[in-house]
Amino acid sequence: MKRRQLITLLGGAAVAAWPRVARAQQPPMPVIGFLSSLSEPQTAHLVMALVRGLSEAGLVAGQSITINHHFAEGQYDRLPAFADEFVRQRVSLIVAAGPPAALAAKAASTTIPIVFIVGFDPVADGLVASFSRPGGNATGIFLVTALVGQKRLEILRELNPKASAWRCW
Repeated sequence: MKRRQLITLLGGAAVAAWPRVARAQQPPMPVIGFLSSLSEPQTAHLVMALVRGLSEAGLVAGQSITINHHFAEGQYDRLPAFADEFVRQRVSLIVAAGPPAALAAKAASTTIPIVFIVGFDPVADGLVASFSRPGGNATGIFLVTALVGQKRLEILRELNPKASAWRCW
């Protein structure tokens, strides 16, 4: 084989292989781990809101981002294994729906970012250092519904001190 033919052959092979090489060098699709202590039907509205929010930010589930789900269905002892699986998969983010899921995610990783939705004080339970400076790898939404409910009953009691509790509802 002559030198020019060899160079032409190698050049042609490089051009033919270029699209494969270019695809191989692209970073893998980011993966979000969605961890819930409840069942899938109970948290479907949260998953839909997450998908909608991501799409508004230009990330389409299945195209530019992957979402893996784990639902403990009330069996909280399953949560640590699910969280550990997300750590092994090296997900980019863990979304933890519910206090038990948030605590399991926090226990599983100190490096993967965690976004939680909880109904208890995240500072008192060690999810974050403080409200103003959460620190660590966790941040999220703290639903104060229990405190608001207590305050509503106090206000109702002040408005009508003679009313019994069952009449307030």
